[in-house]
Amino acid sequence: MKTLVNTTLCYIEKDGCYLMLHRTKKENDYNHDKWIGIGGKFEDGESPEDCVIREVFEETGLTLEPCDLEYRGIVTFVDFSGGVTGAEPPLEGVADNPIKQNLAELQGKTDSATWSGSEGKAFPFYTEFMHIFYAKRFSGSLRSDCDEGILEWIPVSKMNEIPHWKGDEIFLDFIEDKRSFFSLKLEYRDGVLLRSFLDGVLYDHFKS
Repeated sequence: MKTLVNTTLCYIEKDGCYLMLHRTKKENDYNHDKWIGIGGKFEDGESPEDCVIREVFEETGLTLEPCDLEYRGIVTFVDFSGGVTGAEPPLEGVADNPIKQNLAELQGKTDSATWSGSEGKAFPFYTEFMHIFYAKRFSGSLRSDCDEGILEWIPVSKMNEIPHWKGDEIFLDFIEDKRSFFSLKLEYRDGVLLRSFLDGVLYDHFKS
């Protein structure tokens, strides 16, 4: 079954460190053993700001005010792991449609005739829209325990040395560079970053 979710992710900075969560406690955690920022899924009726303020408080005990938040961008996280076979609708005109070409390439298919049946092998089964926030101001005391893992202040210079999703390096650079609002798409399969797109254009961040 395909999944589509909206989440928030906040990077809170203090003294050259980000507050990070080492995801070690939840069963069947999609982010198991990864270090990620603070956030979670939207609840009904929430705006991105509502969600991130609630999630930060629930996970860390810290309070953010709307004026503390910098809404930095949206990351579209797409996972093709395992593939999905079966009754996918036919896709015609692959040669003239760059989006369908993208899916065809991921399947190893380039002939539009192969799309006339239901033998798809790499349709995305999970898509997450991550609303990325940054904050330097907060109030309250950091809780000593978190239900989802271990909270720790990690030096910004050490972020790439802890277990993480490879694509995180891209948007963390954007945060550090104070880049204007961005839309980043990250395509994964079996935990490996296949490709990234910045504002709809293929982005070769890891070349050179």
